[in-house]
Amino acid sequence: MTYQEERSIVFRRALLALAVPAVLLVFMWSVFWLDTYFSWDAARSGLLPRTLHGAIGIFTAPLLHGSLEHLVGNSIPMLFLGWCLFFFYPRSAWWALAGTWLFTGSLVWASARPDIHIGASGVVYALAAFIFLSGVLRRLRPLLALSLLMVFLYGGMVWGVLPIEERVSWESHLWGGITGFALAWWLRDQPSAVPPPPMYFADEVDDDVPVPAAEHDDEQDAERARWMREMQERARRNTTLGNDDITINYPPL
Repeated sequence: MTYQEERSIVFRRALLALAVPAVLLVFMWSVFWLDTYFSWDAARSGLLPRTLHGAIGIFTAPLLHGSLEHLVGNSIPMLFLGWCLFFFYPRSAWWALAGTWLFTGSLVWASARPDIHIGASGVVYALAAFIFLSGVLRRLRPLLALSLLMVFLYGGMVWGVLPIEERVSWESHLWGGITGFALAWWLRDQPSAVPPPPMYFADEVDDDVPVPAAEHDDEQDAERARWMREMQERARRNTTLGNDDITINYPPL
């Protein structure tokens, strides 16, 4: 495969990895603008802990946002983290996304304050935690570099799991992070898109390295040389004596 073909494959994979997070963003922004222009009061479909009608928020809360600033603040990391998930962990991506979405919402519904919880920040925390721990567990350089990037970009989010601001759903942040770590551990055996480095063993022989001749090969070569000299000497003697019938004893092979 040529370099251009490899680049083309990587480019197509990158576009495909962007598809799912882009669709999620379309839903998030569509719900927000429809709610803004038609006054749907979409927050009523948010997550209200330990109530039957509030359980619908397990599925809908990540799509609902209270302000444009809130929406923008979640859109950028959702797009980036979603792309990282589907590009580097394609075999785990759907399980990770569905698990972070449903388990985070379920845990918030079961344990959070009796207020309406909306926003995709719980999913964002879960994805960041998943990508970070997945790279650490696999110990491959590109994935470890991605884990360090998660720390650099989103390390400050750790303060979001503390009940500092009253209007912030720190429960969603906390349970999102815990869910992301748990899913990364559960899916740790799923291969990533980064191939592992080749393994070399001490008893393997490289085809490109010449193999020295064995000792018995040297002995056979010497025996053949002695035999050739003997045959030449016998032929000379037989020619001198006029005897054309000779017996050739081939050396052992």
